[in-house]
This record gives sequence, C-alpha cells and structure tokens, in this order.
Amino acid sequence: MTGKAVRETMTPKQRWLAAIGMEPVDRLPFWPKLNEAYPRMRAAPFCDMTVDAVHDWIGSDKHTWIAGCTRDVRKATSIRTAQANGTRRKVYQTPHGRMELVCRYDGPSDSWHPVTFPVQDVEDVRLMTEVYADVTVELDAEGLARARARSDEIGQDAVTANGVGESPLMQLVEWLAGIETAHYLLADHRRDVEGLFAAIDGVLKRRTELLCKYSPADVLYMVENTSTTLISPTQYRRYCMPQVGAYAELAATAGRNMVLHMCGHLKALLGDLSQIRARAFEAFTSPTLGNTTLLDGRRGCPDKCLIGGTNAMLWTRSADEIIAQIEHDLDELPHHRGIVVTSAGVMPPMCEPETIRQVCRWVKDYPARTNGRH
Repeated sequence: MTGKAVRETMTPKQRWLAAIGMEPVDRLPFWPKLNEAYPRMRAAPFCDMTVDAVHDWIGSDKHTWIAGCTRDVRKATSIRTAQANGTRRKVYQTPHGRMELVCRYDGPSDSWHPVTFPVQDVEDVRLMTEVYADVTVELDAEGLARARARSDEIGQDAVTANGVGESPLMQLVEWLAGIETAHYLLADHRRDVEGLFAAIDGVLKRRTELLCKYSPADVLYMVENTSTTLISPTQYRRYCMPQVGAYAELAATAGRNMVLHMCGHLKALLGDLSQIRARAFEAFTSPTLGNTTLLDGRRGCPDKCLIGGTNAMLWTRSADEIIAQIEHDLDELPHHRGIVVTSAGVMPPMCEPETIRQVCRWVKDYPARTNGRH
C-alpha cells in the first residue's frame, strides 16, 4: 500500500523528461492514452469535453504531439489521398505505374485500418522503391512555426513529441504489403525488397537529421509497433535493429531524446533493444496482451525508460484490481527510475474516467524508490 501523499516539486514536463533520462522524480508520471473517440463514448459531462480537458480532470501527466517541421518534395512521383464515406484512398503514382492503399474508418477506435495494400507483387516493390527514391526531405518553415507556437503554448504542462516515421520492414508489414505478402516477397525477392528498404531508410535518416536540428519537441518517436508476432527476432536483427539503431545514434549524438513505440511482444528482443541508443520504449505492454513485464524490461534493458507497464485487458477490470496489479509490478522492481505508468496502448473505451482517476491518484501517492536494492 502507499503511504502519505507525495509532495509534488516538478512540472509534468520536468517529470517526464527526468523519467526518460533515468533520473530521480518527485513521483511516478502517469499518462492514460486517450484518443478522440474516448470522450464520445462517455456520458455527460465527459462527452462534451476535449481529450485535454479529460486529462486535466483525471490529473494526467500529459503527452502531446505537435506539428512536424519537415516535408517530402518529389519530382517524378506523387502521393494523393482522398477520403469519402468512411473510406480513405492513398494513390501512389510513378512514371511506370500506379498503386493504391485503401483504408476503412472504425468509429469506436477512431482509427483507419488497411483493407487493400499497394504492394501486391515484385513489380509493385519496384514501383514503391521509385516513390521513396524520388523523395527529398526538406525543412517545412510553416510547420516549424506552428510547432514552435504550440510548444510555447503548452509550456510546462506536457511533454511534446514529433514522429520520425517507421522503419522499413515494419512499414512493409503494416502499411505497404500486409503481413503475409511482406514475408513472401522478402523470401522470394529479397534483393528487390532490400532495395525498397534502402530507399525508405534514406528518407528516414534525412528526416531524423532535420528533426534533431530544428524540432522544438521534447522527444522524437519511431512509431515501430514492434512485435515478434509480426516479424521474427532474426528479421529484427537484420532489418530493424541496424536501421533504428542508426536513427537513435543520430538523435543521441544531437542530444535528443528518441523513443521507440513498441506495443507488441518484445521479450525475445530485449537483448537487442538494449544495444540501441534510444532513451525509452513506449507502449511497453504487460502480459497477457504483451509478453514483457516491467521487471523483464528493467533486467534486460537497465538503462532504458519503460513507458507503459499495463495492458488493455487490465483496464477493463475494477480500479482496485488494476491498482493491485500495478503495485505488484512496481514493488518487484529494484528501483523506479525510468518508469512512466501508462495504459501502454490506447485506453479501452469501456474504462470509466472515474476508474482512471482513482488509479492516477494511487500512482501519484506510490513511494517511488530512487536507489536500487538487492
């Protein structure tokens, strides 16, 4: 059980950044991941509130995305997106052919899901390589002005973030070809697929360099969605670890905080992840949805901040049950530096705001230990 209430001496931004830096905090940061669909699923007064207002009511240590400050400039190819009647079509056009990504909107999760992938065969791999090889990444002055203005507006109220993108293999699996086709193509046409990976990698490296130099965001994200349910550890070591490691190295050299969003099964990858110079792993998901506890993460990656520690199924239970599991998982850690308690993935809409606030208050009172123990 917790002791007396902890006296707060840090702002939310200071608390987040200290945790990401593996430094002592006045108390553990707490951030439930709420998307725009969450208030719509609630009764009054929450259905009439913004997500930001719900966070304020809960007492969250907020985490906010701000405008990006880069743009992709093309000469011979184009990407055009059209949306109507719950369907979004993204058309990739090159001088040698056309591809299309079709996504459908899901209201309850407020998200878009691919139903038709643009890469179906090796010819599409070559076309998509043209699309990425044609890109020059430039600084977007208007986006940078918006990002700076928003960052100034937020001040100390939240930690701010920009996204770099997603590593080549994970892009192929999630958005370009789908899981099965991606693996078949990689097996049957490895050189062509690796050529696509190289083109994507060039874009991501340049974007990382520009964001490191100009972005006012506190943290830079690779939105990886890594999971050994989608790719094998061997594939991760060959096609993700070197690439992501290079982006993280650029960020570390520039003194920037790079965070890897990895919401899947990670236990078999912890030894590899420990070698990447990212500062934190976000959406670190516990069993049974994930397969890695906070203790697993701390043992395998002792110098990485772990952002998560729970899972969606846990948040469908009562506040007392949620608190008991979080307490168990925190108590078994050697120390609490580099821990941010979150819902890991997006908060299940069936979890009531009152439940989240009760857990939030408990986390804030939890006596975080700065020093290790044996």
